[in-house]
Parts: sequence; structure tokens; C-alpha cells
Amino acid sequence: MDTLFELTEKGYTPLAERMRPRRLDEIVGQQHLFSKGAALQMLIERGEVPSMILWGPPGSGKTSIAYAIANEVDAHFYSLSAVLSGVKELREIADIALKNRRLTGKRTILFVDEIHRFNKAQQDAFLPHIEQGIITLIGTTTENPSFEVISPLLSRVKVFVLNRLDDKALEEIIKRTLRDAERGLGEFDVRIHDEAIRFMVTSSDGDARRLLNTLELAFSLKKGSGNKIEITLADVEKALQKKSLVYDKLGEEHYNIISAFIKSMRGSNPDATLYWMARMLEAGEDPLFIARRMVIFASEDVGNADPHAVQVAVSCMQALDFVGMPEGWIPLAQSAVYLATAPKSKSSYLAYLAAKADVLEHGSLAVPKHLRNAPTELMKEMGYGKGYLDPHKYNGNFVEQEYLPGELKGRIYYHPTNNGYEKHISERISQWRKSAKGK
Repeated sequence: MDTLFELTEKGYTPLAERMRPRRLDEIVGQQHLFSKGAALQMLIERGEVPSMILWGPPGSGKTSIAYAIANEVDAHFYSLSAVLSGVKELREIADIALKNRRLTGKRTILFVDEIHRFNKAQQDAFLPHIEQGIITLIGTTTENPSFEVISPLLSRVKVFVLNRLDDKALEEIIKRTLRDAERGLGEFDVRIHDEAIRFMVTSSDGDARRLLNTLELAFSLKKGSGNKIEITLADVEKALQKKSLVYDKLGEEHYNIISAFIKSMRGSNPDATLYWMARMLEAGEDPLFIARRMVIFASEDVGNADPHAVQVAVSCMQALDFVGMPEGWIPLAQSAVYLATAPKSKSSYLAYLAAKADVLEHGSLAVPKHLRNAPTELMKEMGYGKGYLDPHKYNGNFVEQEYLPGELKGRIYYHPTNNGYEKHISERISQWRKSAKGK
């Protein structure tokens, strides 16, 4: 039948619902749960499905996994929505589950979508039914269960964390949809341009439902244009009402824009820094990639001119991991501005490269004996540690002695600038060197 939707008793079924996985082997992007030897996979294979909460971002497959588990095991299956249902409906299902167990001996799986929306008293109502084995609970949530689910309930379930779907998983969903003639678009001759696929993937932000909704709308816009349906980037832009930013995460523009971002921070221009960051984030770049680049920049380009910069960058990466997107841009923007306006120094970066050059040129030079530890009598007899001067026994915690191999005596790698905090480091080093000469 030449129609995009499947007609059911209740009406039209959207493509995202039709393509919902029916079996566990159709689940994509959650290999840590369903690969061979994974704990959840093994429990299901043995028919030992525990009460659980599936925690993950929207569109990562939580509901699909619940239904797939129900299809894999011999159990009665009921579902509740925390938005529409309450304790009354829970008790009714528990009564039915108890009767089913007496009549058939089968367990009952109760699926509860958005379980975090139940209040404390409603969550309490689950406890006796789980404890008595009347129901096996499978709840889903996008919120951290530690904050949104009561402790007594958490102690009776296992929490499984779902990952955000990556680009590879989303592309696989598109391919399956185009192949599947029963539930997807396989009965049509559909070709999607590569750049259109990339735009759909990046725009979906790891959400399979959003991805399939976009594909469905783009297909609908082209349906009726002939036997062969070609979906271009312009069709996807029209479906999303959003222009594609020229940005290929694996191509040249990716490197061009990250280069512009770093050079803008290095050039102490916070405005350009924010512009290039926005270009990356709005085009679908992985925000953790940007955060990692800022950590590197904080040490390479800011360095000891502002030793706090690397702490800011690492804290930003932790904050991003904690809050996620879409709000993750807030700590990213704050940190990028901090780094762009911080005093700059590459001295420690260049010092390491100079030291590395000597290592490569001179090879494994011997450690001077006075710097070696002497944990045994034999080592002491061989002169290990002899002549070592402990700086803590001298004024200012400094005493002149050689720390480099003899072949590199007097070599200086680190040349601090007078920028920011590094000016204080430069003054200390100058004082130590004057003290050494005066000796």
C-alpha cells in the first residue's frame, strides 16, 4: 500500500513507533548492556529478569528495551505512564498479576515510563508488590535515579545506564529503516544523499525518535514525486526548518573551525572564541571534544601565566559531563571566555620540547649518583646518594647543586615570561640563579 503510515485500529502509527525494536538483537548503541557476556544480557538469557530502572537520555532506547525484554521472556506484560496513571491503576495491575500467577504460573512485567514523575507516596506503592514477586518492575527515566527515585525502591531494583546514541548507531537506524519493507520504507525506492544523512544525524542529538521523525517528514515532502524518491540536504533542511551549517566532523571544515577556535583563544579574543564555539555546537560537534581541546589549550597556551586555567578547563569538562546538553554550553562558554582572556605563556610547553630534544639526541644518560636513592648497604658503598644536599635544610629551601646528567650540565629549558603569575615564577628563578652564582 503506497502510504507512509501503517493504519491500525487506533489510527496511524508514526515511523518511529513502527521501527521500535521488537527483539534485543535489534537494539543498537547499547553494547555494554547487550553484548555477549554483558550482565543484563546474561540475566535475560537465563530468564532471570530483575526489577530494574533504565536511565538514559531521550531516544536512547529505554522503552524499546523494555518491550524487547517482554518479547524475550515468557511473561505477562502491562504498562503504566507516570504522567497519566497513579496508585489506583498500579493496584489493579497487581491484582491481575496475582491472579495470573495463580492461574498460569507466569510472572508479570510492569513497565512504567518516566517513573521519576511518580511522587514519594506513589513510589512507595511499588515496594510490597516487588518484594512479594507479584510484579517485575521495569521503569525508565531521563533523570538521575539517585535524586528522583526513593531509596527503598532503589534498593530493590538494578539501575542500568543507557548511553547517548552515537553517529554510527543513528546511521544504522536509517539503513534499517530503508531496508525494512514491513515497518520502514523498504517498499519504496528511497535514496538519501550522504550530506542529508549527516545533517539528520547531527540534528537528532543522539535521539533515535527525533531522527526517525525527521526522516518521516522529509520522506512525506517528497512522496508522490515518482517511483524513485531522492532525499537531499535541502529536503531535510525544509523538514527541520533549519539550515545545515557547513561542518563535517570528519572533514576539512571540522579542522578549520577548531583551528579558528583555538587561535581566537590564543589571540585573546573572547568574541571570536564564542562565535567559533557556537558554530561547532550548533552543527552537532561533540561538546566533550571542545572541552578536551580547552584542557589542552589551558596547559599549552596559558600555562603558568595562570595556573588556575587548567583547573577551570577540567572543571568545565566535569560540569559538562554532569549536566549534559543542551545546558552544557553554559560552562563551556564561561570557560572559553576565561581562557581567551587569561594571560598567555607557552614556556612550559616549549621547555618540555627542548628537554625532549636532548633526550632523543643524547639517549639514556646516567642519573648522577648523588640523586640516586640508596635503600641497601651495597648501594651506599657504591656512592649512591653521597653528596646530596637537601634543600629543606637551607635558607629559602634552596641550595645550588647539579640535577642534570653531567653531559647536560647548565642546560636551561624553562624560560618563564613576565605574563600573569609567571612573572612571580620568573622572579624566583632569577633569585635562585643569582644565589647560585654568588656561592
